[in-house]
Amino acid sequence: MSAAKIDFNDRLLSLGLARVAEQAALASASLVGRGDEKAADQAAVNAMREQLNLLDIAGVVVIGEGERDEAPMLYIGEEVGTGNGPGVDIALDPLEGTTLTAKDMPNALTVIAMGPRGSMLHAPDVYMDKLAIGPGFPENVVTLDMSPRERVEALAKAKGCTPEDITVCILERPRHEAMIAEVRETGAAIRLITDGDVAGVMHCAESETTGIDMYMGQGGAPEGVLAAAALKCMGGQIFGRLMFRNDDERGRAAKAGIADLDRVYARDEMVTADVIFAATGVTGGSLLPRIKREPGWVETTTLLMRSKTGSVRRMSYRTPIWPHVEG
Repeated sequence: MSAAKIDFNDRLLSLGLARVAEQAALASASLVGRGDEKAADQAAVNAMREQLNLLDIAGVVVIGEGERDEAPMLYIGEEVGTGNGPGVDIALDPLEGTTLTAKDMPNALTVIAMGPRGSMLHAPDVYMDKLAIGPGFPENVVTLDMSPRERVEALAKAKGCTPEDITVCILERPRHEAMIAEVRETGAAIRLITDGDVAGVMHCAESETTGIDMYMGQGGAPEGVLAAAALKCMGGQIFGRLMFRNDDERGRAAKAGIADLDRVYARDEMVTADVIFAATGVTGGSLLPRIKREPGWVETTTLLMRSKTGSVRRMSYRTPIWPHVEG
């Protein structure tokens, strides 16, 4: 039977996906705070690939570490799994926040999403202008065509509060200085993050816990698709528009099959079918606690979600660290 004819059983595959995220986090744990971004990322990549290849799937990486010539493993287009299962799209970031990990700063995660073949936008490695809010609001209450001020005011009106009660998460970059100034003029608060905008978007879906109401700004397009997969499970709205700085980047879009370069993608256009999503905390933060190490043991916490049922699991995994014994 071909992979395309085997049903995508999200329930059976979800625990396997959680293990993929866990093992990537465990592999990078010893490199937290050690100042070596590349080593931490490579450890997570190796572990994630090894675990993916144990799953009974015919998987294709559609959001990965980069193009084949840039990334030796988990590159875009790489086939993973045993091949004896459903055809699936995989979006992943083996270590979202390599700098955060190297510096032991909050919100580094290992992140992976899986859906049926053809269900995820093949986003080229370019910038995406993003806007996200949590669940419970009318459709298009905020849009990318609004100014930052209009977005804050529209969300405050929808929440029945003032702009002063809104907190916006923005990636701290020089390109966002005008946006930050305009948001501050409304009276809204801003939580600036140095890296990790998948986590930044996810914060909107749990605003009561995280205190974040909205995410806006330009970041990586692949991370936009991962964030859309998370919000498809958690609830909430996200909009993305690809940004191009030169002909090379427009060429990447053409290679990915994107014809309309100005299109605004809503959440369900970036992720068109039900997906499963797993994230494991590495350095800890508002969403997930850090990896805990104690003599002889290590413990992780993983967020595992299924959009089909809306189920959200927080799973603790505690495992002994066995000393190496010569045979």
